[in-house]
Amino acid sequence: MMRTATGKTFALSALIAASFMAAGAMASDKTEPRNEVYKDRFKDQYATWHDTSESKEVVDALAEDPNLVILWAGYGFAKDYNKARGHIYAVTDVRNTLRTGAPMTDTDGPMPMACWSCKSPDVPRLMEDKGEAGYFAGKLGSGGAEVVNSIGCSDCHVKGSPKLRISRPFAERALEAIDMPFDKASRKDKQSMVCAQCHVEYYFEKGEGRKGWVKFPWDKGVTVEDMEAYYDALDFADWTHALSKAPMLKAQHPGYETWMQGVHGKNNVSCTDCHMPRVTNEKGRKFTDHKVGNPFDRFDETCGSCHTQDKEFIMDITKERQKKVKSLQLTAEQQLVKAHFEAAKAWEVGATEAEMAPILKDIRHAQWRWDYAIASHGVAAHAPEEALRILGTSVDKSADARVKLAHVLAKHGVTGPVAVPDISTKAKAQEVLGMDMDKMNADKQKFLKEITPKWDEEAKKREATY
Repeated sequence: MMRTATGKTFALSALIAASFMAAGAMASDKTEPRNEVYKDRFKDQYATWHDTSESKEVVDALAEDPNLVILWAGYGFAKDYNKARGHIYAVTDVRNTLRTGAPMTDTDGPMPMACWSCKSPDVPRLMEDKGEAGYFAGKLGSGGAEVVNSIGCSDCHVKGSPKLRISRPFAERALEAIDMPFDKASRKDKQSMVCAQCHVEYYFEKGEGRKGWVKFPWDKGVTVEDMEAYYDALDFADWTHALSKAPMLKAQHPGYETWMQGVHGKNNVSCTDCHMPRVTNEKGRKFTDHKVGNPFDRFDETCGSCHTQDKEFIMDITKERQKKVKSLQLTAEQQLVKAHFEAAKAWEVGATEAEMAPILKDIRHAQWRWDYAIASHGVAAHAPEEALRILGTSVDKSADARVKLAHVLAKHGVTGPVAVPDISTKAKAQEVLGMDMDKMNADKQKFLKEITPKWDEEAKKREATY
């Protein structure tokens, strides 16, 4: 064995070493999707992030409020809708929900690849590897083995650094559309903007060349009326309602937009101030608590850092606001449910498209406003006045639809009230719509048993090469 290298051998060795170093430098700029990589370097942050696993309970929102089944008739949310859990469950809950179906192959539907977009740091990794067009192509099943790490470090931070970032190009474009570019924002604003990558209203584009891409409807502004006008100008609909045949809009979770309209947003109180406060560890060092949750769980570090009132006082105010929002929410739901059944009856007795057009527009707008108000998690704390205002306009528009329906129904010989069937439970409401829940559940269980283990095994092999 040679003890020393010749000049040529040494030069070659140096060149190879330099190549590996350069490759490593290039790779280091790419997203690291595995949260556990940071468990030692950022011990407190990782531990508190992992504590989001404590929100184990699955709360069936459809069982709590069967009206929702009717309001979302013909759309995936009528199948299954559970209340949000901790970040660590994001990927698991996408797999488990009936809304995503049972994709037994990479090309099976019903949902597109875009449904993964807010659930994992694997998403920016894939966008870096494939480009946005490559990422958004295909169905949800095609990303099953790729999107396996739940919401975590690299969604909000530059690799290996506390520095904040926007990891999704579609969110960056949306912020620029409202003249709030991330790179020019204050630290305080950035703390909310990283949350706005996901806690927002969005839709999947349908145009040629960008079909299935995620977009925020902010081009005209961020109020409920601005986005309504945006969607109307596009003639966009998420689905056609199974009963009323109205072209519907499904609000996602516009927490960022409603926060902007409320007292906290207007006073520059960021998302992290309330949900991820700076706390002290056992060694007396400050760090950001990543157990995103209810501000009342850490009252002294959250609400108590601004408010002089005690915890009980603030909680009582919040509960009263929640009660008012919930009451008006249910009023809006009851009016909308009746409007959908009355519209279905009108079609049955021969109403024309011309007669129904203004009615369907009212129903569309009424339900969009109701959904927007209640889909934004925590709206009773973020912007209770705005929630009540929006729900009030929903009730008004439902009333407009029902007055017009009464005239159309009378014209076609229906003068009495239209009966609403028994929808007192989730199961009864789904039965009214003719939904085969036994088959959906059986298909889902087959998928979870046969396909998801394969996804996990494939992901494990891939990540072993990192």
